[in-house]
Order: sequence, then C-alpha cells, then structure tokens
Amino acid sequence: MQGGGSLMMIVMMLVVFYFFMIRPQMKKQKELKKFREAMKPGDKVVTIGGIHGKILEMADSTVLISSEGTKIRIEKSAIASSSEDQLMAK
Repeated sequence: MQGGGSLMMIVMMLVVFYFFMIRPQMKKQKELKKFREAMKPGDKVVTIGGIHGKILEMADSTVLISSEGTKIRIEKSAIASSSEDQLMAK
C-alpha cells in the first residue's frame, strides 16, 4: 500500500503544478497573441526592450513605430503591451 500513496502524491503534485504554473502561462500567452492581432496604426505600445512609441504602419510580421521623432521597425513579437496598460498598472 505504500506505493499507492506515493503515486497519489506524485499525481497530486502534477495537478497542482498544472493549475498554478502551466495554465496561467498559457492564458497569458493567449491574451498577448490576441492583443498583438488587434493592434492598429495609432496605438501606443511598449516593446519588450522598454521603448514607448506609436504605431505608424504594420506589415505581416513587422511594425513601424515612432518614438520622439525616431522611426523604428520592429517585429510584432517584440511588442509587450499597450502604453495605456502600463499607465493603469501604476
């Protein structure tokens, strides 16, 4: 009967790991993908490098942003969030 108890503990640890680690990360990735698909010119965004800018134009996989007079072309995957989201978080 000792082996059954150990097996049950391992299964319970896996369930807890799934609900507290894997599931929230998958949900966060899904929301980020949805956000990136909904972006449009004129939106204010923040890149993963911390650059704040306004979207000027969009291509298939890249975005042209303007930040204090400088234009930068970046990958869509490099956009972390909306500037409005950053302000609300403070």
